Amino acid sequence: MHVLLSTTYFGPIQWYQKLYRAEHVEIEQWESFQKQTYRNRCLIATANGVQALTVPVEHGDSPLIKDIRLSDHGNWRHLHWNALQSAYGESPFFEYYQDDIRPFFERHWTFLLDFNEEIRQKMCELIDIQPNVSYTEGFIPEESPLISYRTAISPKHPQDDPDFQPKRYYQVYDQKHGFLPNLSILDLLFNMGPESIFLL
Repeated sequence: MHVLLSTTYFGPIQWYQKLYRAEHVEIEQWESFQKQTYRNRCLIATANGVQALTVPVEHGDSPLIKDIRLSDHGNWRHLHWNALQSAYGESPFFEYYQDDIRPFFERHWTFLLDFNEEIRQKMCELIDIQPNVSYTEGFIPEESPLISYRTAISPKHPQDDPDFQPKRYYQVYDQKHGFLPNLSILDLLFNMGPESIFLL
């Protein structure tokens, strides 16, 4: 199965399931940036319910995802790391993985795609998956032979995906909010640690 995915910021479990199960994944770098998507946001579980963490970006002359730059607006790195510490500080594996994740909120990247790709590579290393990944060399139309999840995996308007059935796992706030499916891969990693791969 050859799959087309958009880039993601600590993408949802569904995205990592595609990455893990596909024979080959192409990550789209020639699409136009779209707001309110996983390209620059992730969803985490907090004491108050689901919270979106959004990375501010700058729009230059080009709307293409490969040209979108990160913004330093709003001290977002500090805010995101604090939110993760608050949400997952009591989770079973936060302490174990925090030194791997913290650098993403300390170093500065220029481009969103580069930032997201370094995150993806680190998450694959921590979960212990070795996907076969390449990057598109031009825009791939929806009617291509690749199975496209560019619009299907969405925080606002997710489309039906019969191949993805969220599996329950331990979550810190389960008793308060019930099980919250398809959150950021960080939710799975901090709660399940080395067993994360069995839930993809």
